[in-house]
Amino acid sequence: MNPLYFTGMRTRSWIVAVAAASVLIAQSQFTPGVKPFIAVDAPVIALEHVRILDGTGAPSREDQTIVIEGGRIQAVGPVDQVQVPAGAHRMALPGQTVIPGLVGMHEHLFYPSGGGVPLYIEHGMSFPRLYLASGVTTARTAGTLEPYTDLNLKKMIDQGRMPGPKMLITVGYLEGHGSFAPQMAELDTPDDARRFVEYWASMGAHSFKAYMHITRGELEAALTSAHARGLKLTGHLCSVGFREAAALGIDNLEHGLVVDSEFNPAKQPDLCPQGSAQELAQLDVNGEAVQRTIQELVQHKVAVTSTLAVFEVAPPLQPRFLEALSPTAALLYLSSRDRLPEQARSSSALRIKKEVEFERAFVKAGGLLMAGCDPTGNGSALAGFGDQRNVELLVEGGFSAEEAIRIATLNGAKFLGLDDHIGSIARGKQADLVVLDGNPSKQISDVEKVRMVFRDGIGFDPAKLLESVRGQVGLH
Repeated sequence: MNPLYFTGMRTRSWIVAVAAASVLIAQSQFTPGVKPFIAVDAPVIALEHVRILDGTGAPSREDQTIVIEGGRIQAVGPVDQVQVPAGAHRMALPGQTVIPGLVGMHEHLFYPSGGGVPLYIEHGMSFPRLYLASGVTTARTAGTLEPYTDLNLKKMIDQGRMPGPKMLITVGYLEGHGSFAPQMAELDTPDDARRFVEYWASMGAHSFKAYMHITRGELEAALTSAHARGLKLTGHLCSVGFREAAALGIDNLEHGLVVDSEFNPAKQPDLCPQGSAQELAQLDVNGEAVQRTIQELVQHKVAVTSTLAVFEVAPPLQPRFLEALSPTAALLYLSSRDRLPEQARSSSALRIKKEVEFERAFVKAGGLLMAGCDPTGNGSALAGFGDQRNVELLVEGGFSAEEAIRIATLNGAKFLGLDDHIGSIARGKQADLVVLDGNPSKQISDVEKVRMVFRDGIGFDPAKLLESVRGQVGLH
């Protein structure tokens, strides 16, 4: 018999064995359950001598005790006024600050593939862990390119089969002709938009997202269909202006002023014009035109999501960021960052400055401002880390630490209709809490110093979560 036959058999056997081992390794990495990442799980837990920033915008309170029982906050108040039940797991945390779990309102489970190619890789293993490790305990996704993946990952987290935040899945994108990403479907008619909403609502979608090239007719059809089912719709718009969208009944607008095309003199109905940094620089937030837009958004109760971090093309470079990336992803990111022209950096700074100015005016007028990460752009805003950076940029832009934390917690909960359960620290609410090593009311960068994250009263170890995704971002 031909000896090559045996060689081929051995080769095939080796391939099968390697494939089987790879499957087992992948399964163990992807679904080890939540136990390896839990630091504290007891019937009653007392966090003692902590500082509290409760998410309402109120000043911090010193030397407080929080009692957690049954996944909820059973008591909260000054140490000398809260009685800790006998047998409780007591944690003395002087110098630590407790804030509500972040309610991320523009999250994705995908990340750019790098190299300037407009393809986005699903990160169903690494991103839920990054979000939770960073203190995001509730995440509304703001569009997905793999709806079934996101919906199934939500089920796995809800069932306790993998760690991650509580997720609310926005299925999308409702996009018209001209999409820059080949992974997006393109609508042809308003009936296409209606059928899209009907189908994904039946599959468990929590909300929907309109995108840059949608027409007014398609947007109106999607809104009518979503609202008939008690669901909301947000939008990253360009072909439709903010005031047009507000009049049609949109619930939420992403990114804010810097993507609103209605101030572009080249704007034509249902078409997305080309923008420029010069036009943005000349836009007066206190002028009549922008103020009219703000007034109409507030009048129609349209919420705005702040995503400052995604506009920051060259944020401070941190070891934890590079450690999370795969070697290839790190190389692609660093090389593209090094090649950024000075114009791109100055344009980034202008967008952030102008957007924060708009957001402050919007809040002053009574608008509901929320926050989220949007881990897209040039890859600088990584899941979870970008949520923390967004809080820092809000403070750098003139909001107080207390206001910024409210924007990132309670305001999102209000929009979701969940503020009776999450978003602030109060008796009876779910114990979604973040323990920080420091005092963000004095140094906002302390929001990055996450010591422990409680989700429904179970304490997760952020260091173990981060270690489990080391070198994984860019892969899965």
